[in-house]
Amino acid sequence: MGELSVGDLAPDFDLEGNGGERVSLTALKGKPVVVYFYPKDDTPGCTKEAIAFTGLIDEFSKIGATVIGLSPDTAAKHDKFAAKHGLAVRLGADTETSTAEAYGVWVEKNMYGKKYMGVERSTFLVDADGKIAQIWRKVKVPGHAEAVLEAVRAL
Repeated sequence: MGELSVGDLAPDFDLEGNGGERVSLTALKGKPVVVYFYPKDDTPGCTKEAIAFTGLIDEFSKIGATVIGLSPDTAAKHDKFAAKHGLAVRLGADTETSTAEAYGVWVEKNMYGKKYMGVERSTFLVDADGKIAQIWRKVKVPGHAEAVLEAVRAL
């Protein structure tokens, strides 16, 4: 499968989520969904990103948008992460990395000369019809949640 582009149908997923709930794209059809992929719970960048989205969650909700964070961590780890930081975003456990692969964000990474597979921090804005409206790849956390909120408002 080639890299996803704006206008493509967003790949569906149905994953175990925090709080014992399922996280599914199909269940949210008819309203905008922000799907953000992050490498790991409780790491500095991932924590800042989740807190930034949580800080704007009321604004996203006012315009009918749902924010979902996906990582390879388990739902149990997501529960601890959410409780520790007071997170209001929904978190999905992509433990098999099949969703990250479908979105093209499960990539080879290189740290200190060591190559390994991991999640490339990326965000996808999915419109009410289930199509990708905007993509942010290799996300830098500062200001990102605000930029995504503006894009949702522009839909």
